[in-house]
Amino acid sequence: MDDLYFEDFYVGRKFESPSMTLSENDIIEFGKIYADLPYHTDPEAARNSMWGGLVAPGYQTASLTFGLFVRTGVFKACGLGSPGIDKLRWLKPVLAGDTLHVIAEIVEISPAQTDKGRDAIRMNYQTINQKDEPVLTLTSLHFVKRRPA
Repeated sequence: MDDLYFEDFYVGRKFESPSMTLSENDIIEFGKIYADLPYHTDPEAARNSMWGGLVAPGYQTASLTFGLFVRTGVFKACGLGSPGIDKLRWLKPVLAGDTLHVIAEIVEISPAQTDKGRDAIRMNYQTINQKDEPVLTLTSLHFVKRRPA
């Protein structure tokens, strides 16, 4: 899927990412840098928390969501960046050993309004664990190129 352009997207089109299992070490390393809280970085303290074990920081799950999606190759040829996330929700904690994958669906197509404008697509992302439970949802706008003439 590394040759998609604006013309290839349509509302309702879905993409599914490969999966990834998050290790205890992945959570600890991310937590120590970006969310240094005991339930992210200290397995013993985390066992005594309301989670009963290490839990991934929410922004780690969000980062993994986009990282897994990028592995589909959808934006390889056409990606031009994003102005941001419209909506982000953490639905369930992500624990060490959870295996995640992402399903992304196009919900809006926005052609550029001027010759120098940017074409855009809005996507809903759903990150799902090994139990087929959604753990995160987000909606984001992405700028994409048209197919070269």
